[in-house]
Amino acid sequence: MLKTERAAIILERLNELYPDPPIPLDHTDDFTLLVAVVLSAQCTDKKVNEVTPELFRVAGTPEKMAALGKDKVLDIIRPLGLSKQKAKNLVLLSKQLLAEHHGQVPQTFSELEALPGVGHKTASVVMAQAFGKPAFPVDTHIHRLAQRWGLTNGKSVTQTEADLKKLFPRDTWIRLHLQIILYGREHCTARGCDGTKCELCRTLYPNRKKPFQAKKP
Repeated sequence: MLKTERAAIILERLNELYPDPPIPLDHTDDFTLLVAVVLSAQCTDKKVNEVTPELFRVAGTPEKMAALGKDKVLDIIRPLGLSKQKAKNLVLLSKQLLAEHHGQVPQTFSELEALPGVGHKTASVVMAQAFGKPAFPVDTHIHRLAQRWGLTNGKSVTQTEADLKKLFPRDTWIRLHLQIILYGREHCTARGCDGTKCELCRTLYPNRKKPFQAKKP
């Protein structure tokens, strides 16, 4: 089966399973989405959603976040991984938004990636989910599934993103990245499926007998 054939099967099935996939991080606007995505690094969306209501109550704007300060931000987000660095970054990026962007979240990759704590994946999520601009955020989970499904060689997250963009139509990227995340959580988990058990793995590779070992990014 060719990559393009596998991609077509994946797209059709994921559209059936998740025709309108929700954004997993709770937010109310582009700033709170940016904050939530920054907090989600090396942390589950569920855990982030547990701490953001209080954070957004007292610091739901760049002005309030900057004024709150990193120590008080840290008190709220302490249950999350890398909380000290994240608290520092949230205050710094809020100050940068105020100083350079009139308190608005910028809508270009270069400006987003210039913010403290914002890498390409975070910028991609914001571009896609906040502004509806074609982007294909690739985290470690999507990287793993793309390998299992024979869509990329797994050399790096950057390469996986490029390979997926070539295989899938541009107008599917935003929805598809959410669909893959949902499928990975519900069916093709890191431990629950080894490349031979879930529906898509069995459909794409019916003759695969041995567990598939994905390369880490």
